[in-house]
Amino acid sequence: MPSALPVGEPAPLDGSLPFLALTQTADAPLSLYLHVPFCASRCGYCDFNTYTAAELGSAPGASREAFLSAAHAELSLAARVLGEREVETVFVGGGTPTLLAADELVGLLEAARRRFPFADGAEVTTECNPESVDEAYLNTLVAGGFNRISFGMQSARGHVLRVLERRHTPGRVADVVRWARSAGFGSVSLDLIYGTPGETLDDWRASLAAALAHEPDHVSAYALIVEEGTRLASQIRRGELPAPVDDLQAEFYEVADEVLTAAGLAWYELSNWSRPEHECRHNLAYWRGASWWGVGPGAHSHVGGVRWWNVKHPRSYSNALAEGHSPAAAREVLSDDDRRVERVLLESRLVDGLELSVLTASECARVPELVERGLVALDVTGAVLTLTLRGRLLADAVVRDLLD
Repeated sequence: MPSALPVGEPAPLDGSLPFLALTQTADAPLSLYLHVPFCASRCGYCDFNTYTAAELGSAPGASREAFLSAAHAELSLAARVLGEREVETVFVGGGTPTLLAADELVGLLEAARRRFPFADGAEVTTECNPESVDEAYLNTLVAGGFNRISFGMQSARGHVLRVLERRHTPGRVADVVRWARSAGFGSVSLDLIYGTPGETLDDWRASLAAALAHEPDHVSAYALIVEEGTRLASQIRRGELPAPVDDLQAEFYEVADEVLTAAGLAWYELSNWSRPEHECRHNLAYWRGASWWGVGPGAHSHVGGVRWWNVKHPRSYSNALAEGHSPAAAREVLSDDDRRVERVLLESRLVDGLELSVLTASECARVPELVERGLVALDVTGAVLTLTLRGRLLADAVVRDLLD
């Protein structure tokens, strides 16, 4: 089941934002996230806000057509609230965005372009499950303005894909990457998952080698997290599958960093490696606390220290917009210290590091001990902190030790 939304204060029905949030960010670039909540089937490890046709049924407001109408309406709402802001990145995620027809995805992008000016060279990404597209589909996306694609490869081992309940075969990735290159995508990314029950280090090395054989511009490698309420969690609780082992997860990560770095992909965020100039600019906007508007059921947004999130179910989402009001379920207005702590949490994940000026005096006093323990390093000026490889393995604990 999808995870629960956070609790916040009521969000205005008209979607309005505080004056300061708008004026302080008026000249800042904007990112758009479009959440497509549909999947052909639910993978056993997934707790994302996604729904299969069987889960949605035939109730009014839950159809693909209702979702598309509502997404177009929310883009109009965003334009009314924010005014004219230049869009630098667009990311279509899910779910499985490519369960929509290619023309429908392009139509969403065109709707965004009609409402907001796009920066020259704006990054426009869609996620994609390998089994959900063919060559013609990818050609249509590129012709419609998409220039970056992220394929959910996850593994090159069939037995690992079966445990994850992924629908594609290992060989399918080679086809879709070749088609994407031929279509003209300027950047191709592969997503991998490590630590699946039954996966060995040899399996993981084989998956990394297979991914690199496709010559991706970008690789994301995520540790499998067993989320409560998922089918995978139930299987582990019943003893049908072994639970992931933390020490082995760390070994997987170290192997990933070693292999990807040797292949010319440099880490720039804890779980992401890329060739030069192929970092995901959209995700960097999140980690750097930029402004983004999330369109779709359960999508989250942030502008000028105000964070809000939409109702989760596609029917509730569509009904809200059909009635002419915001689909936001709730919001929170972050205090200055909330925003400072978020900077520490997010910017410490990046290879660019965290400026010590963000820290309090007592937090700065803890830095030398973290350096001595080999968890962080300082740049030549002594003013910027970055995680070492060991620190990356213990990133959450490093932040806990650092913060007041």
